Amino acid sequence: MVAPTSLQALNARIVDCELCPRLRAYCAEVARKRRRAYADWEYWGRPVPSFGDPRARVLALGLAPGAHGSNRTGRPFTGDGSGDFLYPVLHAAGFASQPTATSRDDGMKLNGLWITSVGRCAPPGNKPTPEELRNCAPWLDLEMKLLANLRVVVCLGRIAFEGLLAHESRLGRSLKRSDYVFAHGAEHKLPGGLIAIASYHPSLQNTNTGKLTRAMLLNVFKRARKLAGV
Repeated sequence: MVAPTSLQALNARIVDCELCPRLRAYCAEVARKRRRAYADWEYWGRPVPSFGDPRARVLALGLAPGAHGSNRTGRPFTGDGSGDFLYPVLHAAGFASQPTATSRDDGMKLNGLWITSVGRCAPPGNKPTPEELRNCAPWLDLEMKLLANLRVVVCLGRIAFEGLLAHESRLGRSLKRSDYVFAHGAEHKLPGGLIAIASYHPSLQNTNTGKLTRAMLLNVFKRARKLAGV
């Protein structure tokens, strides 16, 4: 396979991916049935492409699309509770042009930030299998190679954090996993030179219980901005 030479070309490849039959069937079924609240929507129902500023110095790395969020809208963290929490924070931190994200056509622009995830299809129960994450891994490898200005990766959740460490290992970079502990706000210098900042995922389970507050997440992105020199 010839490697794509731009993030736009990579996104086109991602949208056409059919490597995981279980995920493709689930996304298509969700798109067909739809949730009553979104009965008038034409669901995206495909692998979700990444989004943001190609010159980004900061990468926000998530888990996977939500069934009625990104799988509906076709854009990361757009149209569900996680995005409703995340985008106002990104706006306050100076990365997003507006605080609300509702669709691919809502006018949202990102400056200095690229958003992606370790899984590109909505998984049943929000739980992709290890094999499915491995199938998606080459997309992240290609993406990070194309993000030439990247300095900092904000890992939204433990699975994203582990996915970033796995990326480093795939590139042949030696790291001792026990040295890289996941904790909210933890910073790690990776062997390849990037700085990883860990954060709890902005899921409703975390935000509704107060495990992750707006101030906590805003501090992470302000720190990322400072470290990246945005």
